[in-house]
Amino acid sequence: KMAADTSVDILQKVLENEILQSTKVVEEHLDAEIQKLDQMDEDELERLKQRRLEALKKSQQQKQEWLSKGHGEYREIPSERDFFQEVKESKNVVCHFYRDTTFRCQIMDKHLTVLAKKHIETKFMKLNAEKSPFLCERLRIKVIPTLALIKDGKTKDYVVGFTDLGNTDDFTTETLEWRLGCADVINYSGNLMEPPFQSQKKYGTSFTKLDKKTIRGKIYDSDSDDD
Repeated sequence: KMAADTSVDILQKVLENEILQSTKVVEEHLDAEIQKLDQMDEDELERLKQRRLEALKKSQQQKQEWLSKGHGEYREIPSERDFFQEVKESKNVVCHFYRDTTFRCQIMDKHLTVLAKKHIETKFMKLNAEKSPFLCERLRIKVIPTLALIKDGKTKDYVVGFTDLGNTDDFTTETLEWRLGCADVINYSGNLMEPPFQSQKKYGTSFTKLDKKTIRGKIYDSDSDDD
């Protein structure tokens, strides 16, 4: 037992030493930063201030530019022709191909409305799949809802139905945000290695298995055989 106690003591001392060392490093770094600021003359401080103001101004200009291109809100675009124009002028685009009669599209709408306001760096829009036969064929969209995730004018990824979102109608906005982060179509600040739905409790019956239906030339809901 004494040997075990001794090894615990040693481990504790090592740990305490580690903490002290890292605290010391942080303190030294802070001291160096403060000293650097103390030693700056008026001109250097002024230059630093100017650089920060410039960065702030640039970020404001970028924000205004995004807003002028329709970022910051979730919008419906009227036609396939508009799709190409919208995609051309924005680096990151999320386009929801929906159908009026599909209930799951309304669930998707709710989450996309929230994310459009939060992620102003990305354009969020929706397009009626039934009015877009050319695009649906070209992008091979067979299941509704489908999100096309577009970067620099090229479709990089798809979210088909709710399969990637925990396979449930009750997925959270955070889960969809994580999935878009995985595709690098938004600036995601969370941990991509930890999908939010893995930490949620599974509510038994509310977890519905979604079937992907892909019969040539027909667009299917992710949850029914009806056309």
